[in-house]
Amino acid sequence: MPPIYKICPVSEWRVAEAAGAYRGSAVDLKDGFIHFSTAEQARETAAKHFAGLHDLVLVSVDADALGPALKWEPSRGGALFPHLYGDLPLTAVRSIAPLPLGPDGRHAFPHAFA
Repeated sequence: MPPIYKICPVSEWRVAEAAGAYRGSAVDLKDGFIHFSTAEQARETAAKHFAGLHDLVLVSVDADALGPALKWEPSRGGALFPHLYGDLPLTAVRSIAPLPLGPDGRHAFPHAFA
């Protein structure tokens, strides 16, 4: 299975690194699961939920490592989105990349991003 992605503030990710697991954003905690996006969904997620925000990271996660706690559920426009019911173990993280704002005001995804 291809990787899935989490966009979050650097400060939030630093808390996860110190704790040994990512427990989710305030929205994730409210909804009861951690929201992820596929590569095809990540740019729209950034534009819709993180517009204009600086100091973000793009966390690439091995979806296969999450087991049955990862569910694919309909969300925006009926598309299936990955939702993790539980903490994200740092052992499932493939990479972390900065997600800066480009000159056009949109987030500049890494060149290697699928």
